[in-house]
Amino acid sequence: MFSESDITALLLTLKLAGLSTLVLILLGTPLAWWLAKSRWRFKFLIEALVALPLVLPPTVLGFYLLVAFSPNSAVGRLFESLVGQPLAFSFVGLVVGSVVYSLPFVIQPLQNAFSAVGRRPLEVAATLRATPFDRFISVAVPLAKPGFLSAAILGFAHTLGEFGVVLMIGGNIPGETQVASIAIYEHVESMQLANAHWLSAALLLISFCLLVLVYATNAKSRVLRL
Repeated sequence: MFSESDITALLLTLKLAGLSTLVLILLGTPLAWWLAKSRWRFKFLIEALVALPLVLPPTVLGFYLLVAFSPNSAVGRLFESLVGQPLAFSFVGLVVGSVVYSLPFVIQPLQNAFSAVGRRPLEVAATLRATPFDRFISVAVPLAKPGFLSAAILGFAHTLGEFGVVLMIGGNIPGETQVASIAIYEHVESMQLANAHWLSAALLLISFCLLVLVYATNAKSRVLRL
C-alpha cells in the first residue's frame, strides 16, 4: 500500500495542482478573453508564446525557469528579499513553474469558449445599456461555463503528471517539492516497484476520472446546443 512519504507526495501533488489551476483561471480568463476578441494584427505572437509549453521539452522550460528563479537573477533576488527564502527549490517555485507549463491547457479551452459566445449576445446586452464589464460577467462568463470547467480540469490533470519542470526547479525535497511523479521515479530507481505501482495507479485513476468528466461535460453541452 501507500507509505507515509507516498501519501505526503500525493497530497502535495493535489495541493500543487489545485493552487496552480486557481492561479491559471484567475490570470488566464482575461488573457483568453482578449485573445478571443482582439483584432490586433500581431495577436498570433501572443498565441504562439502561450502555446510554447506544448512543444518545448519540459527540461528546457524547467532549465530557463531555474535560471530565472536563481538568487543571481532579478526575479530571484526580489522574491528572496520579500519572502526571506529562495524561489528555486521551493513550493512557491513549483506553483509558478506549473502555471507556466500548464498555461496553454487553460488558455485554449477558455479562448475557444469565449469565441463560441459570438457577438450577438454581447450586442443585445449593450443595447440594454450593460457596461463592457457587465456584459463580460453576466453574458460571456455564463455562456462559456463549459469552457471554464474543461480548462480547470485539463489544467489540474496536466499539473498532476508534471515531471521535468518540477524536477528542474524544485528538486526532490520530501514534504516540500517531492510530488508524486518524482516519488514514482525514485521508487523505480531504487527498484521499489510495488510502491511505484500504487502511486502510478492513483494518478492513473485520478487522471482518467478527470478526463471522463471533461468529455461528459462536452457531450452534455453539445446536446444542449442541439
